[in-house]
Amino acid sequence: MKGIITSKLGSIEISPEIIAIYAGTTAVECFGIVGMAKVSMEDGGWARLLKRESLTKGIQVTIDDDNQVNLDFHIIVAYGVSIQAVSDNLIENVRYKLLEYTGMKVKIIRIFVEGVREID
Repeated sequence: MKGIITSKLGSIEISPEIIAIYAGTTAVECFGIVGMAKVSMEDGGWARLLKRESLTKGIQVTIDDDNQVNLDFHIIVAYGVSIQAVSDNLIENVRYKLLEYTGMKVKIIRIFVEGVREID
């Protein structure tokens, strides 16, 4: 389902892919996040760090009937940082930026920490 922004001039449909790109870009800018992850079953269930151009593969976006966004993030965090602090920061930033960018409210953000890496 696509997101819809309505105004007195008409309506705009937003693809979940666009929301995923914006949310992913916001996420990797957050302190403590090394990047987005993709879990590959052919690699025995290991998480793989995604390149910046593949951010959307680590995010699932669904839009419910009330035009609210639900997001699942699969992330890799930096070694030695508080996962709780990183998660809180991610949730706060993504909620704010998506509301500002699209006018759509974020209902649920689920974060799956798929790995921990040292930052070089």
